Amino acid sequence: MSDNPPQGGRLSDTASFTPVRIAILTISDTRDEESDTSGRLLAERVVRDGHMLGARAWVKDNPPSIRSALQAWVADANIDAIVTTGGTGLTGRDVTPEAARPLFDKEIEGFQTVWHMVSYQSVGLSTLQSRACAGLANGTFIFCLPGSNGACKDGWDKIIRWQLDSRHLPCNMVELMPRLMER
Repeated sequence: MSDNPPQGGRLSDTASFTPVRIAILTISDTRDEESDTSGRLLAERVVRDGHMLGARAWVKDNPPSIRSALQAWVADANIDAIVTTGGTGLTGRDVTPEAARPLFDKEIEGFQTVWHMVSYQSVGLSTLQSRACAGLANGTFIFCLPGSNGACKDGWDKIIRWQLDSRHLPCNMVELMPRLMER
């Protein structure tokens, strides 16, 4: 993990860091609080990088359960962003994108593109099996990552971390937060 932003980005020498309140949702039929290494990894990185862990939960690979957890956090003014882990693959039980996308007011299409570029560097063509996605729901960012530790490391360390850092230039998602609900 590098403390330097990816190519094309840099940290401002003058801007101050603004902590973001982030919720972590693990989606799995087999993981629980004890065995959830990916959710733990994300929660630790959120705090390590200066943000606040706003909530953490576990749900089964079931669209209504996933959607319900996401909706509760989207409605919570104390949650700015949600990162999910699990359920983005191709098997019959992988339903996270189907559960999350109907909640999106706006999909962040560029996230998928950048995700696959980053993932390709780690797992090569196997990135084709990922349906990681992101969107904006009622002013809350939602990032849906695969369930492996490696995917969570790549997603947080190489993408999400930097876009949720208010010092990241030339732009970041934190600076957009006050204007997300403009009509």
